[in-house]
Formats: sequence, C-alpha cells, structure tokens
Amino acid sequence: MQRWRGYEAAPGGWGRSVVTIGVFDGVHRGHQQIVEHTVKRARELGVQSVVVTFDPHPAEVVRPGSHPAVLTEPPRKAELVEQLGVDVLCVLPFTLEFSRLSAEAFVHDVLVEHLHAAQVVVGENFRFGHKAAGDVELMRRLGRTFGFGVEGAPLVQDNGTVFSSTYIRACVDAGDVVAAARALGRPHRVEGVVVRGDGRGRDLGYPTANLLASGHAAVPADGVYAAWLVGHRSERLPAAVSIGTNPTFSGRERRVEAYVLDFDGDLYGERLALDFAARLREMRTYQGIEPLVAQIAEDVEQTRAALLG
Repeated sequence: MQRWRGYEAAPGGWGRSVVTIGVFDGVHRGHQQIVEHTVKRARELGVQSVVVTFDPHPAEVVRPGSHPAVLTEPPRKAELVEQLGVDVLCVLPFTLEFSRLSAEAFVHDVLVEHLHAAQVVVGENFRFGHKAAGDVELMRRLGRTFGFGVEGAPLVQDNGTVFSSTYIRACVDAGDVVAAARALGRPHRVEGVVVRGDGRGRDLGYPTANLLASGHAAVPADGVYAAWLVGHRSERLPAAVSIGTNPTFSGRERRVEAYVLDFDGDLYGERLALDFAARLREMRTYQGIEPLVAQIAEDVEQTRAALLG
C-alpha cells in the first residue's frame, strides 16, 4: 500500500481511482464495510482504491480542545486499512485553512484534479466541506458535473445499535470492552511505551509494566481487565491490567499497569500494546497490603481463566 501525505502527493500520470473519505477512527465494522466495498469497486473497474483520511482530527482544528478520545493511532489505522487491501492511503493535513474549503472546492481540488475519481464511496451520513455543508446528495450532484459516480453506503447495525466511533468511545469510557470489540470486529487496543513506575508491584510479588499512552488515547474506565499484551518479540502474552490511580496508596496519577502472567523479563522502553478482552471488576480501595495481594492473586487467576481457559 502506498502512503501519501497530502493529495498533492499523487504522482504525475495518476489514473482513475475509486475513493472513500472519512476520519475512520477505529476502522470499525462500519468503516471496514465501506473500505472493502471501495476495494471491490476499484478491482471491478480496473483502477486504484484510495482511502482519504485526515490528521489531526478535524474537531481539534475547528473546535480546539474538543479532540475526541482516539481509538486508533495513525500507524495502527494505516496498518488496519492496509489489511483491507487498499492501494493508497492519502492522509490530508487538516488545517484551519483546509477547514474553510467549500464542499465544491474540496471535490474539485481533491477528488477531480488530483485523485481523478471514477467512483466515490461514503457512508450515508457523510458530511464534507466548510461547516460540513456538503452531504451525499450534493456529492452526487457534483459527481454528475465532474463525471464520477457516488455510492452512499448504509450504516452497519447490530440489534438496532449503529456502529460508530462515538458509540465505541462510549463503550470504552464505560469499561465495556466486550461491546467495543463487537463493534470494532477485534479487541480495543491501547498502545504506549513502558516507563518506570513506583515499583510497588514488584514489592508485592506482581511486577507490572506501566504503559504510557498518548494524551488522547481512548483508555478504558478505571478497573481491572484481562488483556493480551502484544509487541514484545512478536509475542502475544496474557496480562492482568489495572487502570486507575492506585487508591490503596492514595495515588493521584491515572495509570495503565499490566502484570504479564508467567513472564520474567524487562519491558522498560519498549513500545507495546494491550488488546482488552474482558473487564474483571471495578477499582477498589483496600485496608492494608494483605487483602490487596489476595485480590491481585484472584485477578490473575480470573485473567488466566478468561484468556487461556
């Protein structure tokens, strides 16, 4: 898969393409359906498939400080898009100037002049252009003017629940990682670098990897989870994960700490990820070390049962 930064990166002599456009945060089941259909249509027409997305999130530029929690970091998003068979991922730098581009100018400059769209595939609720003035119907009218077709894909639902990035963020925020995984089509992932913590876990007999996630990462609600740690020597390791401020020790900093089952090694400085499988319990305060250690031992066994059977 080719990766372009900006639509101007389209090479000279670029032919026709089938294009889909969106933020695609999470690359959830709804996104997957749209992208897969884009790839299918491109192959039918014998042209290239292009996914157009944005960086940073448009909300942060239009309404500074409103950046939603991020379900997939840009490298992970690119990896997931590539797995769907896309030919080109085109990331448009979303600036204040770009946000003021009219719907008509966006179509002309991006889709017609540079990407040479033969077909455009978007979700039926797609909006574009300055102040989100454009919709699928306007895209169709512009398509008739400029010579490309437009398909508005229906939203993916399950028992009346529409799968969207907003819905998945709400699930993660509530700690419902099972519902989030159902909408994503895979476990929700949090990535980060392992940094040194207070070392209390080691003193208690359960050393933890303290994962420093990005400031905008969609971190599940406080509690204890069963998760898979991925990235260490390409392994997939079971882990009991604690998220919270360590109330037993009057902690204030919210942390993501993973105890990797049956592991003896050093993870400091590694960039790793946690794929959340199940929430085991809420965060609690314990009166003393002994009940805390007993609870950790129980959490580890529940994690073992949840992940390894």
